[in-house]
Amino acid sequence: MPRTFRATPLLAALALAVGLAGCNKTDKKDPDANVVATVNGEVLSRADFEQELGRELASSANESGQHTPEDVEPYKRALLETLISRMVLLQEARTHNITVSPEEVDRGVLRLSSDYPAGNFNDVLTQGQLSMAELKAREAARLTIEKLFTNHVYTRVAVTEEELRAYYAAHETEFSEPERVRAAQIVVKGMDEARRVQAQLKSGKKFADLARKYSLSADAKVGGDLGFFPRGQMPPAFDQVVFYLSPGQVSDVVETEYGYHLFRVLEKKAGRKLEFTEVREQVEAKLLAQRRAEAQETYEQEQRAKAQVWVNEATLQAIRGRPATQAAAKQ
Repeated sequence: MPRTFRATPLLAALALAVGLAGCNKTDKKDPDANVVATVNGEVLSRADFEQELGRELASSANESGQHTPEDVEPYKRALLETLISRMVLLQEARTHNITVSPEEVDRGVLRLSSDYPAGNFNDVLTQGQLSMAELKAREAARLTIEKLFTNHVYTRVAVTEEELRAYYAAHETEFSEPERVRAAQIVVKGMDEARRVQAQLKSGKKFADLARKYSLSADAKVGGDLGFFPRGQMPPAFDQVVFYLSPGQVSDVVETEYGYHLFRVLEKKAGRKLEFTEVREQVEAKLLAQRRAEAQETYEQEQRAKAQVWVNEATLQAIRGRPATQAAAKQ
């Protein structure tokens, strides 16, 4: 089964910058082998297309590092659609005089680099065969398209109070709080030590004081307090004990892979349905995001339908997954 087109982790965060390096015309009666497609007369060159395709294929190569023609075909088609769509949107942005400043681009690149440990970002660029200049061009394109959507798509999207309440009513299960318990623990290495601590608790010593003195867990400094947690957040052995104790009760010794535990339940909160007033902002954010995504998809389809797109099928079929110069060098 052919693989579907998948963006690399770095490139997935960036809209592909296309059509920024010139707007030459091509004669459809005498197709230029160096042209993959034109969008409203703007050229998508074979060199640019092969470079993008090579990066994508490199990120998804099999163990042999090779792709069969059958592997490459779906990547080519998906990439072509992506690049054409981006070209259409960038052209539309230009008709609205939408631009981004160098400072905005620099801030965008800085945000991207902040997701990686110091020094690793340049390695990521190198692995993706991407220069800093190319990265900035991509970020400029992404920000430009983002501005286009913000100024000419999202401004038309709104939700009423009635729609918010209807969404809340239809998705009640999404807006609830599960049962939660606040518990403290003392964890020690051996059963004998756990029994000695247990004896001190029975003699009247305070749980928090003994946790600070004996517990090996990081929460010992706060008296073993684990805070509130729902079922499934802690190891199963914790849930099997604390959710069946009443506030103030202390468990028997519980053995886990971490050691030997004593638990004390401090407080319990029953699960409950959250009121509309408590989650109104959350509901509005979810519904707006949904409506914006729908409006964006419709807008992109409308712009694509109006565009004059021509694909040079002969050149597209000739592309095998690596630039022609590299292929020739290996022959």
